[in-house]
Amino acid sequence: MVENLNRGNAHQVLLGVTGSGKTFTIAKVIEEVQRPTLVIAHNKTLAAQLYQEFKGFFPNNSVEYFVSYYDYYQPEAYIPSTDTYIAKETAINEEIDRLRHSATRALFERRDVLIVASVSCIYGLGSPEAYYGMLVPLSVGDKYPRQEFLRRLVEVHYTRTSGDLERGRFRVRGTDIEVFPAYGQDALRVVLEGDVIVDLVSIDPLFGDVQDSFESFSLYPGSHYVSTNEERQAAIESIKEELDRHLGVLQEDGKLLEAQRVHQRTSFDLEMMQTIGYCHGIENYSRHITGRSAGEPPPTLIEYMPSNYMVVVDESHMTVPQLRGMHAGDRSRKLNLVEHGFRLPSALDNRPLTFGEFEGLVGQAIYVSATPGPYELNCTEGVVTEQVIRPTGLTDPEIEVRKAHGQIDDLLEEVRWRAEKNQRVLVTTLTKKMAEELTAYYRGLGVRVRYMHADVDTLDRVKLLRDFRAGDFDALVGVNLLREGLDLPEVTLVAVLDADKEGFLRSTTSLVQTSGRASRNVEGRVILYADKITRSMGEAMEETDRRRRRQELFNEKHGITPATIVKRISDAFGEFFEKDYVDLVDVDPALLMSEDALVRKLEELDKDMHEAADALDFERAATVRDRIQELKRQRVQGVS
Repeated sequence: MVENLNRGNAHQVLLGVTGSGKTFTIAKVIEEVQRPTLVIAHNKTLAAQLYQEFKGFFPNNSVEYFVSYYDYYQPEAYIPSTDTYIAKETAINEEIDRLRHSATRALFERRDVLIVASVSCIYGLGSPEAYYGMLVPLSVGDKYPRQEFLRRLVEVHYTRTSGDLERGRFRVRGTDIEVFPAYGQDALRVVLEGDVIVDLVSIDPLFGDVQDSFESFSLYPGSHYVSTNEERQAAIESIKEELDRHLGVLQEDGKLLEAQRVHQRTSFDLEMMQTIGYCHGIENYSRHITGRSAGEPPPTLIEYMPSNYMVVVDESHMTVPQLRGMHAGDRSRKLNLVEHGFRLPSALDNRPLTFGEFEGLVGQAIYVSATPGPYELNCTEGVVTEQVIRPTGLTDPEIEVRKAHGQIDDLLEEVRWRAEKNQRVLVTTLTKKMAEELTAYYRGLGVRVRYMHADVDTLDRVKLLRDFRAGDFDALVGVNLLREGLDLPEVTLVAVLDADKEGFLRSTTSLVQTSGRASRNVEGRVILYADKITRSMGEAMEETDRRRRRQELFNEKHGITPATIVKRISDAFGEFFEKDYVDLVDVDPALLMSEDALVRKLEELDKDMHEAADALDFERAATVRDRIQELKRQRVQGVS
């Protein structure tokens, strides 16, 4: 892999089975090539796990974490069919915001940088030129008039306070000015005598104790979205020009309500920008603020990366589809806002990168997955670097197929048998409702079991997994969350109910990934409950058998006895765990239709549901009903 990078190969695939040490392999590659690296994961949970692992591999390097800082995110949206406008609502995680600032700062100051990011890295961020251009350099002995310094702090988005010193704020204490950098854990005390800086020290923000002293210090802006007064005035004029043009178009088309609406909203935003320097939803004017042309890619984290950086796409079979789909989902929601007068057309340029733009910004990439997708394999013409041998000697689990009839009672006996041996069981169902009902049924029979699906809060999800490993309960039931990124050495059985129901949740990739959860324990095995062997089941079993044969031959040749992984149950990295984006593979394709087509689709589904109910096919009716409800929920929330 190192040779391929040195030869300039643009794409590589590392096909590594679960537990084979893929992350360690990538770490050794990075260590060998000595290049800044961006690692992209498909959700915050996996990103946090990778962040911890890479910090362990590179204790003296700058390992950073860059994901969406929203604990809660309800995007701005408009639903024409019900004339419903939904205002944007957010809750920001301060610690994640600090880590984002720490990441961009590290890219400016160091070259031994590894950033673990979610797909947040392809979303708009303030331009690096403006961010670094607003840097405030400070040195002992510099002349810096007090009022000028205070004005400068406000310009770079620090807020004055007379109370507690919090991140992104500053306060004045006599001749001392104390600033809490947006990226730091310690505050900075600037001591002035007259107009001269005589001391620069870091202090504990709570108690004020001195931690360290500096001859010079670079203070970075308190926000990634900074601009000078001149840039802001130019942006305001540009927005006014666009507003005038757009009003003319709307009035020509007879859209008087929309014209009035966009004029009122934009005029209010302009007044706020003129008065206090920003407005609610200022990101929708980012094209004007950064001075970019219509349709031009927005600045993202990728623009902050050094020119010789490389990209590692983890669990690429999940991450690549997500990278592909972000732009379409974002655009479909914003088009409604623009067409109905809630936003100017320039709001469409406040967006994630298209996949083509992302490809154009990536020089060299390594795709890591146990089941690479068609895109990655096409990029490498099917050539992969395979890593199927585990350091522990563990082999892929044996897969047994049992009849679906009586699967609930059969599985009950398996769970009880393993519970007596202090082992754990993972169970995957097809629907959330089935997961909940199965859990309730088993609980009624005295089994210690819980369920986990997308409606379970993320922080609860993290605690759930920790309690599962600790033995607080014996079986965990889920739908599509028991796949990538779960390292559970205590699991000795993975049971897949209704394995012969072809579809995304029972595809070859899904079955291979799900089976991999049993590969961390020497007693691990998989049971597929099915009345027939589908193509996906056959391919999954064939691939698992192929890997196991190679692993057994290697163990026999080198005298290796397989051993269960022993892994400490660490404290939850909970403050970082939040599902910031809808997994694109879970987004109904109907959501990418136009509004009219989507309304027709919902009407068709409603008709199907009633026909199924009339035919007494209540299981199918319930499935269609669940899809209608999920479509409506995702439609309101948007897929961005």
